[in-house]
Amino acid sequence: MNTEIISKKAEIPAFDAKAIKIQHIEYFDHPYTEYEGEEITEEVIAKVLHKIPLGLNVYLSLEPEGEDSWLEVNCDGKWLSLWYWSEEREESYFLYNSAFADTEKQVRDGDLDPAVCCPLLSGGQSPIAKLNAITDIETGVKAVEFFIRTGEFYPGLDWWHEH
Repeated sequence: MNTEIISKKAEIPAFDAKAIKIQHIEYFDHPYTEYEGEEITEEVIAKVLHKIPLGLNVYLSLEPEGEDSWLEVNCDGKWLSLWYWSEEREESYFLYNSAFADTEKQVRDGDLDPAVCCPLLSGGQSPIAKLNAITDIETGVKAVEFFIRTGEFYPGLDWWHEH
């Protein structure tokens, strides 16, 4: 698998603040709520964005079934991680935190000892490396809204792309 770092951009393009590109929302914490298609309203989106800084684990999918093309959002109020799986899981994108660039080889090799991990768990079970998480929750919320509205990755953050 090849990897590359996509560096953040200085300018964030304008986007339609009322557009909704996602087609499926699935919380993977109690009460395990799901929303599909037209159930995803401005009110639902506002709740998701509001809950992120309080602690939230949710999948946001561009596909109606929620099986592919989804962004996993993990936040405990101190750390936030975003991880995207493409259709057929051929490509993935992770937040990239350059402050932990010295752990990149270790993370790439799958050696996730506690020293390189933040307290977040992907899917409620797999450790997340600090390399793939940030503590700037406000920017993380902006990234989630950008994905909801555009279906694209927030250019104000660095991304680790595996393909």
